Amino acid sequence: MIGAGTYIGLESVIGAQTMIYPNVTIRERTTIGSRVIIHSGAVIGADGFGFEMVDGRYAKVRQMGIVQIDDDVEIGANATIDRARFGRTWIQRGVKIDNLVQIAHNVVIGEDTAIAAQTGIAGSVRIGKQVLIAGQAGLVGHIEVGDHTIIGAQSGLSKSISGGAWLQSPAVPLANAKQHIAWTHRLGKLFARVKAIEKKLDL
Repeated sequence: MIGAGTYIGLESVIGAQTMIYPNVTIRERTTIGSRVIIHSGAVIGADGFGFEMVDGRYAKVRQMGIVQIDDDVEIGANATIDRARFGRTWIQRGVKIDNLVQIAHNVVIGEDTAIAAQTGIAGSVRIGKQVLIAGQAGLVGHIEVGDHTIIGAQSGLSKSISGGAWLQSPAVPLANAKQHIAWTHRLGKLFARVKAIEKKLDL
C-alpha cells in the first residue's frame, strides 16, 4: 500500500506487503524490504550532512550512497534517515524507529533494535542487535554500541560502549548515574550542614 502524496524516487525497490502511509518521501535508489511500515512524513534517503571548508566557505560534498531498509522494520512519523556518502545507511531486520528520530549518513542499526522519539544519531555510528535507545538520546559520530545495550532517556553518548545500561550526558553506567543523582539530591543538606559549621566556627 502506498498512501496519497508519497514520492518514490528513481530505481527504488520496495518489497511485498509493505505499507507506506501518506506523504512519505523515498529518495532515489532506496531499497526497502518486505513487511515494512513507514508512517506519514518520514523522509528516507535525503542527503547526509556532508560539507567541507574550501577557501573559508562550506562546500557541499556529494552524497553518493543509498539507504537500505531490511524486512519487518517500522519507521515512525517524521523520522529521517539520510543516505550514505558512499556505500549504505543500513537499517537491519526488525528495527523499530519511533517518531522524530534522525539517523545520519552511513549509520548501521542492528537487528531488533528499538529507538524512541527524538533520538539523534550522528554519522557512521554502528549499533548492534537488540539495543534499546530511549527518547531524546544523542550519539556522536563514528562510535559503536554493542549488542543488548540500553541507553537511557536524554543520555549523551560520546564514546563506544558494549552492553549494559547507560544514563546521563555524557553517559555513564547506570549504577554510577544513580549514585550521581543521589549525591546531587543531597547537596542541599550538605550545604546547610557546612553553613552551620561555618557559623559555629565563626568563619
